[in-house]
Amino acid sequence: MATTNPMHAAICRIVAAIPDGRVMSYGAVARAAGFPRHARHVAHALRLCPDPLPWFRVVNHRGGIAARGLNGEDDLQRALLEAEGVVFDASGHIDLARYGWPGL
Repeated sequence: MATTNPMHAAICRIVAAIPDGRVMSYGAVARAAGFPRHARHVAHALRLCPDPLPWFRVVNHRGGIAARGLNGEDDLQRALLEAEGVVFDASGHIDLARYGWPGL
């Protein structure tokens, strides 16, 4: 489903630009899209963005995968990130200083 909402379109553009092997937090995406303090809108916008979009490169502010329920998407997100070379620590977090883009 495509979006005509300017905020959602800006969020989709930012997420589409995240390179392989890098991540951004929901808040960083919101700031980069020009909507600081709107991190919660990022998750909603990702559901409306056209495919293909590297949605899996968006993580929470601690570098963790945001829980989505018991549908297996959390495991999918981790697998997709690991396939791009992103390393998780023992607590399941990504080092944002190393993998964050741009310079989280």
